[in-house]
Amino acid sequence: MGPVPAVAAIRLAVRHALRDHRPGELALVACSGGADSLALACAAAFVAPRLGLRCGAVTVDHGLQEGSAQRAADLAVLLRRRGLDPVECVSIVVGKQGGPEAAARAARYAALDRAADRLGARSVLLGHTRDDQAETVLLGLARGSGARSLAGMPPRFGPDGRYRRPLLDIARKVTDDACKAEGVLPWRDPHNADPAYTRARVRHRLLPVLHETLGPGMPEALARTARMLREDTEALDSWAERALEGCAHTEGGLDAAALAALPTAIRRRVIRLAALQAGAPAGTLAAVHIESVDALVTGWRGQGPLHLPGPVVVHRTDGRLAFGELTLGESGPGASAARETGDPDPDPGPKGTGTDPSAPARRAAAPV
Repeated sequence: MGPVPAVAAIRLAVRHALRDHRPGELALVACSGGADSLALACAAAFVAPRLGLRCGAVTVDHGLQEGSAQRAADLAVLLRRRGLDPVECVSIVVGKQGGPEAAARAARYAALDRAADRLGARSVLLGHTRDDQAETVLLGLARGSGARSLAGMPPRFGPDGRYRRPLLDIARKVTDDACKAEGVLPWRDPHNADPAYTRARVRHRLLPVLHETLGPGMPEALARTARMLREDTEALDSWAERALEGCAHTEGGLDAAALAALPTAIRRRVIRLAALQAGAPAGTLAAVHIESVDALVTGWRGQGPLHLPGPVVVHRTDGRLAFGELTLGESGPGASAARETGDPDPDPGPKGTGTDPSAPARRAAAPV
């Protein structure tokens, strides 16, 4: 007799995510003990050895909730019993740069990167589900975000596709059913239902209303929309990368005339790439910043320099856009906007890697 459908579905998703691994390579699961990441860990522990791979896990303790260290230690014991090896508990200190949510997200990814580098892991598996993707799309719609945000969370990202989300086509209920079938008890973080967090309100208030009003299938439809937008976004991004070279000015920066000749969608992507190369962090570089820089090309009236996150300053001079670092004490009309606004990241962070009040499922949105 084979596994129950929920377990079989997750195992198949994991097998698909690991299909490009070579025998002997290590895959890590980012796990906090929640249903999604725990079901993922159980499936990976089953699938990886049958593909000739090793499978381990990392759980991140943010130290912001009472008892989090003990929960992490207990989880590590459970994961080892399920056959994952190595299993590491990583304690981190969350800073304040960019706000608590962005800081927590950055600290989690940094911890996962260090663990993956130290252990020589080929990949890190994250437990975001189709429901998480639907919530992300709704949050993007509420913010009036562009296609990049509405495209939701990518199935793979990071250097060489290190981070992978096998469960983006799997419903959250399936992970609950899988945990029951596997005989493991997931930890229910009370903050996930706290209405103080926007994502929690979307999950427990908005989605049920949409289900009642528009009928079942909303998470699937929203996730499908994200997938189609991602395909379009990736194509436009590829075009922009090629256009960036053609817009390079001989004296540095971007040629304003070459930029003006591009379609708006490509021009703004080129500007975004240039800002990132100049040091603006993706986590806080928002559409409002890109549109302001774009106005130096399409609505040039002799405006002064613009201040982006980073800090990066952009100004137009002699027919080109110059990108540089903001010097100490320098200020301008765009500075406060750069600090106070941001296009939140569609990625709610490495789900299932911690047990603190900033855990991904509770976040309204972290800046990208």
